[in-house]
Amino acid sequence: MAKNYQITLGELDLGQLLGGLEARMESWERTAEYLRDGCIPDNGDFLIEECSDVEEAEKVAEHFRSIIDNISKQMEAQNGAS
Repeated sequence: MAKNYQITLGELDLGQLLGGLEARMESWERTAEYLRDGCIPDNGDFLIEECSDVEEAEKVAEHFRSIIDNISKQMEAQNGAS
């Protein structure tokens, strides 16, 4: 079973962490779009991530989305409790 960690970060640091995760997720989403459609997405510069196929890129993007959602839910719960 995977081990869980409890990490304490300030609001600014947590915002930076989420921003970084969102950038990675978007990069993987754009990679999947490129692999699926064969054209470079028209939403800014990005590097195509190294992966085997569109399904792998989609799974990695979804994993980043899951992490972001998990952190966001925990933030909301703590903001409601304060």
